Amino acid sequence: MIGIIVFPGTNCEFDVQGAYHELGVESVLIGHREQRLDDYDAVIIPGGFSYGDYLRTGAIARFSPIMEAVGRYSESGGRVLGICNGFQVLTEAGLLPGALQRNAGLRFVCGETRVRVEQNRSVLTSEMTVGEELSLPINHFEGNYTADAATLERLEAEGQVVLRYLQNPNGSANDIAGLANLEGNVVGLMPHPERAGLGFGLSQQARLMLRSVLSWMGNSLVS
Repeated sequence: MIGIIVFPGTNCEFDVQGAYHELGVESVLIGHREQRLDDYDAVIIPGGFSYGDYLRTGAIARFSPIMEAVGRYSESGGRVLGICNGFQVLTEAGLLPGALQRNAGLRFVCGETRVRVEQNRSVLTSEMTVGEELSLPINHFEGNYTADAATLERLEAEGQVVLRYLQNPNGSANDIAGLANLEGNVVGLMPHPERAGLGFGLSQQARLMLRSVLSWMGNSLVS
């Protein structure tokens, strides 16, 4: 069973739940005050505007009781996926390096974007092929990934970039659309695979992505 974390202001939880229902996977919504995640096969932090995005996206959500549980869960090898605002929360919580800042040009972006799979040793891409390209929906104002030069160099060297934009929509450093921790069990991305299909059924590639969350067997990026 998949656990979907809901903060005040989260608004994509039913999109994620509907996508997994389409895949025949049971899921449950988890409130932000919960402190245990031991019973779940994977945990997803969906998109939205947690705590109204006050201060900075994800900056308040990181202090929720549930985030201590997410930290323990990931340390024990649990599978964690953060989508859009979930990606922002994971960076604020220190579970992924770097940060997400306002888009270049201060433009809200909404539409489809092309991305390329850069790494398939992760909880998001284990069923994908490296080099595979696909279209995914995007919908954000603060998806411009940033990190210092040393961190970016390390991310590339360690193969932690799992998705890269083909036409960068927001100014993200190194065209980064999604990245993983070293172990590959924690991934954040700005595009929304759960919305791929525009309500007419998930695309095959989005299905592979969402299924990867459950099929990933711990093939770590660490050699």
